[in-house]
Amino acid sequence: MSKIWDSELVGRIEKKIGQSLVVITRPEELTKENLAANNVKKIFFPHWSHIIKPDIHDSFECVIFHMTDLPFGRGGSPLQNLISRGIYKTKISALKCSLGVDTGPVYLKKDLNLDGTAQEIFARATGIIETMIMEILEKNPVPVEQTGEVTTFKRRKPEDSNLVLCESLTAIYDYIRMLDAEGYPKAYLEVNGVKYEFTGARFDGESIVAQVRITK
Repeated sequence: MSKIWDSELVGRIEKKIGQSLVVITRPEELTKENLAANNVKKIFFPHWSHIIKPDIHDSFECVIFHMTDLPFGRGGSPLQNLISRGIYKTKISALKCSLGVDTGPVYLKKDLNLDGTAQEIFARATGIIETMIMEILEKNPVPVEQTGEVTTFKRRKPEDSNLVLCESLTAIYDYIRMLDAEGYPKAYLEVNGVKYEFTGARFDGESIVAQVRITK
């Protein structure tokens, strides 16, 4: 776990399995000593953006969730990289953590629609991840090695959110919504030392209406 919206996910899973989960929210808590002391066997990483060290994924079964149809889209910022490419439907891949970035064998995949704001998409993804976790717990599937052409995404930087990079209203709308979530750098414009950050966009095909925060 690393995002606020995961807290409800934990509660729902605990209710379904009838026992408490060990919850880790910070990288420094992810140690062999801590996990062994709590008799952990399997670790799920929904919305986790930190490096998982080899001594962890070599000692425990670590399941991570990636918002692409692997091996397409390995790497960082999958949601933003997909939408900026005009890709509006994807899959969530549940894979076993390995040494390479998103290279591990895959347990299962589920469809994910990329309509709406990033916050709405993450909430939708959380519901899907819940079903995937329960399926892995109940059926214990054997992960299968990835096949197909590999495509790698680069992690996006805050400067990549500048709306001057957009060449159409559709692109502007997509930039605003794909960054409209807690903790993400918002789509913005800078004019004469003034920064305009955009959220809450609505697009009717001809014009965009959005909220704007203006700062020096």
